[in-house]
Amino acid sequence: MELTYKIAALEDIEVLTSARIEVLRAANKLDDSVDMSEVERESYQYYKEALADGSHIAILVYDGHKLVGAGGVSFYKVMPTYHNPSGRKAYIMNMYTKPDYRRKGIAYHTLDLLVNISRECGIDHITLEATDLGRPLYEKYGFVKMNDEMELLKQ
Repeated sequence: MELTYKIAALEDIEVLTSARIEVLRAANKLDDSVDMSEVERESYQYYKEALADGSHIAILVYDGHKLVGAGGVSFYKVMPTYHNPSGRKAYIMNMYTKPDYRRKGIAYHTLDLLVNISRECGIDHITLEATDLGRPLYEKYGFVKMNDEMELLKQ
């Protein structure tokens, strides 16, 4: 196994979009019969814009020429607060490792790269949403569950 970690560029949009759909299918337990065409179109457009303006950085992990993992971080800004005077935040997303490659440190290394990139950009406020499968990895890294956030669900 010879792994390569690559920061995605605009020419990787097709690979990123395909990986995004695979992540969403796995995370939401969706089979191939579920139509993801709109999500696919919107994801493609998101990557096209966000990679160009630097508001998203993605890592692609290859074993030779085979994509075996991915992860991304989106940067955004909110109103400054006492705990985050710059208002700059990072949201880690789209973390995925193919089943045959799990438990080999790939996701941990990808996460570490994304956290370090965020910190190099001067961002210390980093969040993510965890699936049950991913939660132990994030806790091992040092992420803690947030208790104060709330969400208004579509009704």
